[in-house]
Amino acid sequence: MTDTSAPGNPNPPQDPNDQKPAAPVMRVLGQYVKDLSFENPGHAPVQSQPNIDLGIDVGATPHADGNGLFEVSLKLSAKALADGKVMFISELDYAGLFQLQNVAQDQLEPMLLIEAPRLLFPFARRIIAEITREGGFPPLLIDPVDFVALYQAQVRRANTAGTPTQQ
Repeated sequence: MTDTSAPGNPNPPQDPNDQKPAAPVMRVLGQYVKDLSFENPGHAPVQSQPNIDLGIDVGATPHADGNGLFEVSLKLSAKALADGKVMFISELDYAGLFQLQNVAQDQLEPMLLIEAPRLLFPFARRIIAEITREGGFPPLLIDPVDFVALYQAQVRRANTAGTPTQQ
């Protein structure tokens, strides 16, 4: 069965008499692995539950082409320790290219540092789970991340240090 209907226009023409501002739009133009590392320094039978040290970092940079394009990077790192030995170290830099339109300046940073990583996270989580499984360990299933709280903590740190948040 085929669908002969054409896809809707993502930018419908605006009525010049309509005074409502256009709604903010965020498009995911692409997502990709920028860097991936998995180290398995000594795979030995684990007698106890490993202690997992997890790190999460989010950053956004304007794309060189402009046009409301931003690269948002979600960095996940995990280090498993058991009985004083490093079981594995995994680092992933997963990024997406986002196009933002009709976004107020005060909403730009929250969209880039909360909403964009929220969209990237399930894919990055799956990659970490698969790479740890392929490394001979049970898959590391990272709990969902509260990107609002992460962003608020980043803003508090920046305000304390007197520097703007990362963008």
